[in-house]
Amino acid sequence: MDHIDRKILAELQRDARLSVTELAERVQLSVSPCHRRLRSLERSGAIAGYRAHLDASVLGLTFDALVFVNMSTTARETIEAFETAVAAIEHVVQAQRLFGSPDYLLRVVAVDLPHFQRLYDDELTRLPGVQNLSSTLVMKSIVEHRDLPLGGRRG
Repeated sequence: MDHIDRKILAELQRDARLSVTELAERVQLSVSPCHRRLRSLERSGAIAGYRAHLDASVLGLTFDALVFVNMSTTARETIEAFETAVAAIEHVVQAQRLFGSPDYLLRVVAVDLPHFQRLYDDELTRLPGVQNLSSTLVMKSIVEHRDLPLGGRRG
């Protein structure tokens, strides 16, 4: 990946709706080489997909919580069942497996506190292998949906 590929990626992070013509202009390439590079970046997996960034509060999802999950076991079958079940809960918008304790961090969005409580009681507590859950409310998001740094590798 060279500096031109990084420019293409940077422009697409800022605006994924750019046409190939607009993208080519911004990175100072002709359309055909820009298109070839774009397809190559897609095939390599550097570009994993395209999507719209939605505003949760405008959509009525104003309740944002972080849920910390401790597992009762680290048996592979239980971990796989837990991760599959978490992925199926649409209100879980982020889920990370962590080193140490807790075992998982989930970000859950909901309409309000009663909605979150129902999700917590009816879905999260029933996930396979859960020993205990604890949660905290997000007061304010400071950094969210930040573009990935494309300045190259540091050694």
